[in-house]
Amino acid sequence: MANPPVLIRVGHSPDPDDAFMFYALAQGKLDTGRYRFEHQLADIETLNRRALQGELELTAVSLHAYAHLTDRYVLCTCGASMGDGYGPIVVVRRGRSPADLAQALIAVPGTLTTAYLVLRLFLGQEFRYRVVPFDQILDAVEAGQYEGQPIDAGLVIHEGQLTYGQHRLDLAVDLGRWWLEATGLPLPLGANAIRRDLGPQAMRDLNALLRQSIQYALTYRAEALQYALRFGRGLAPGQADQFVAMYVNPWTLDFGPRGRQACRELFARAFAAGVLPCAVIPEFVD
Repeated sequence: MANPPVLIRVGHSPDPDDAFMFYALAQGKLDTGRYRFEHQLADIETLNRRALQGELELTAVSLHAYAHLTDRYVLCTCGASMGDGYGPIVVVRRGRSPADLAQALIAVPGTLTTAYLVLRLFLGQEFRYRVVPFDQILDAVEAGQYEGQPIDAGLVIHEGQLTYGQHRLDLAVDLGRWWLEATGLPLPLGANAIRRDLGPQAMRDLNALLRQSIQYALTYRAEALQYALRFGRGLAPGQADQFVAMYVNPWTLDFGPRGRQACRELFARAFAAGVLPCAVIPEFVD
């Protein structure tokens, strides 16, 4: 008797790089065997919070969030979003000094995002913040307020890293560049994680299928990019191509030794700075 189908609820962000990675799985380009995938799209902070409850079998997570999920999830060896000398940025309105970020009220996309963790490391202290949906941060900084509360600066992820200039904003700091200068390593921002209770064989199967999906997109780049454009939120085709190339890179197929070292360094620095309550050793699907 054939094995019954296994439903895998997979969560990822509605942005071009995640759409590019999951194109083959979302559009039925692969033989997935007994696994049936149900794609659920949500912003990364929502996915982080859902992962805390163990709701999804396979999900994109921030590396910061993973540090609180090690009892429930294991990292895939593929699917990473790594910035090599670039990453989340902090922007301010033109004419404002970027030197006073420590005193600024900063719009952030969520406190479990890796961007938030790295900004804490950059500033060397806690800072004043307001959680704002990631796709509203640029508008909030440009307007100087969000829902009536003043906003001085914004922590920007996703495609806003390329489009902030359209909002008459200036770059205060590129956290990926700062991280590279401080550590000599790429900045691990996001990953995909598989729930432990699926068991070792299913975890290996899903890790392999995700890698096949990424490889398919890289092989058939034009069609995968056309699909990813649906999630570009105002990105021109050339910008979408640039953004995908930024975050679907060799580390996306496999963290590799240097990518894994970058994860360990991120967690070690976060623990030493008091951002994480305990030391974290990242664990990957074997």
